[in-house]
Amino acid sequence: MTTASGSGRKRNPYYQGPTSDHFDGLRFFNPGGVGPGNSLDLLKWQLAGGRVRWPNPVISMFPPAKPDRHVFGQQMRVTMVGHASMLVQIAGLNILTDPVWSERVSPFRSVGPKRVVPPGIRFEDLPPVDLVLVTHNHYDHLDVATLARLQAVHRPKIVTPLGNDTIIRRTVADADITIVDWGDRIAVKGGVTIDVEPCHHWSARGMGDRRMALWAAFVLTTPAGKIYHVGDTGFHDGINYEAVRQKHGGFRLAILPFGAYEPRWFMKGQHQNPEEAVKGMKLCSAAYVAGHHFATFQLTDEGIDAPVQALDVALKAEGVEPDRFRPLRAGEVFDVPAV
Repeated sequence: MTTASGSGRKRNPYYQGPTSDHFDGLRFFNPGGVGPGNSLDLLKWQLAGGRVRWPNPVISMFPPAKPDRHVFGQQMRVTMVGHASMLVQIAGLNILTDPVWSERVSPFRSVGPKRVVPPGIRFEDLPPVDLVLVTHNHYDHLDVATLARLQAVHRPKIVTPLGNDTIIRRTVADADITIVDWGDRIAVKGGVTIDVEPCHHWSARGMGDRRMALWAAFVLTTPAGKIYHVGDTGFHDGINYEAVRQKHGGFRLAILPFGAYEPRWFMKGQHQNPEEAVKGMKLCSAAYVAGHHFATFQLTDEGIDAPVQALDVALKAEGVEPDRFRPLRAGEVFDVPAV
């Protein structure tokens, strides 16, 4: 593999550290995995003309939520903001996942995927935010404009994998960031710990920085149960799901993506589809799933309702009760049953 050592070699602008089983000195990679498509693959996809047109705007069936300030005891509550952005309330902590309140997920203000449904929580209605989990640096997951707003109002702790801190600090210089690698475990307040686990994905903010910052999933161990949070992943033969079950022994809740998956020839390695998400739920032994990554920004070819329709079919095929895998719409509140 190419390394960053030696004169004249390319330098990683985000992270300089020792090589590992998933970092070659320049780029991160999925051991035994599939890399993202190249520029020619991208052009082939874009010219194929298979994209289903989404309605815009979309009115959610749920009004904007106004969350309680805290939840305690055995309560575990997830409120959908949109796409991969959720408010998780547990053990007195308010946690945001991959928060995006911006209108577009793009390096440009007027070009790129645009939000079709308003955020399910108005920014002004957020309770005090203690913790932000940023899984990787794609624009639909790492939105520096939103992180700057959160810093100005809430000053949360941000937990993110190697290299993403450099991107965040360019906009939010005084952010409280904990930088993590796969296999790390950190403690946060309220008796909550976070384990950093592999997922099968990639990263980029432009054309010249592919896989130069790490991506990850998180396991939260809390007094009310365990949560497995995955921001983006390919199924990867279920390897990571099986490994996380063996390590952590199952979950009260898994937060899993199940949208943005067509065309399969291009997306399969990086984005699981609904059938794979349901298989993942079973492999990691999750009692319940909060499903995300759909019906907010059109990133891929499938229609806006296709993920939910395919999910219904997959749940029946796998014998999983529909109320155990909840595809959350903007503004929807999911009080996770105790197990």
